[in-house]
Amino acid sequence: MIVVDPLHWWDLPQVLALEQQAFAGTDPWSAEQLWAELAGVPQRRYYLVARSEPDGPVVGYAGLALGPDVADVMTVAVRPTARRRGVGTAMLAELIEQAQRAGVPDVLLEVRADNDAALALYGRIGFSRVGLRRRYYRDGVDGLVLRRRVRRG
Repeated sequence: MIVVDPLHWWDLPQVLALEQQAFAGTDPWSAEQLWAELAGVPQRRYYLVARSEPDGPVVGYAGLALGPDVADVMTVAVRPTARRRGVGTAMLAELIEQAQRAGVPDVLLEVRADNDAALALYGRIGFSRVGLRRRYYRDGVDGLVLRRRVRRG
């Protein structure tokens, strides 16, 4: 069972540790960046955490920036030991539902072109490639822009 809850400030130490673990060597967010993102909740930001049991440790987190015409997935991270267990799928489903509740027609995200596991996950959820950002990441890897239409009504 995956439990998805809103991200609270007291979750940040676990989220920061997960960020460092999940994105080591690629450009993890700093504590300051995470705090800045959390400061935008609930106005135009929506962040959540996933746990494998109520009140258990954080096994994933994800965030969404809501605009009037598009929602951007800001980040998705799953603890390596919890991958391939539906954590990412549950979090993305909740982000898409949040975009739908906000009346936003499209959800966009960028993903590293070399992240096959994430690309497979996003494809299963209905994201499709709409753009390429050459050398988008600090290490020179291309970024792929993906979009998923959000059902209306």
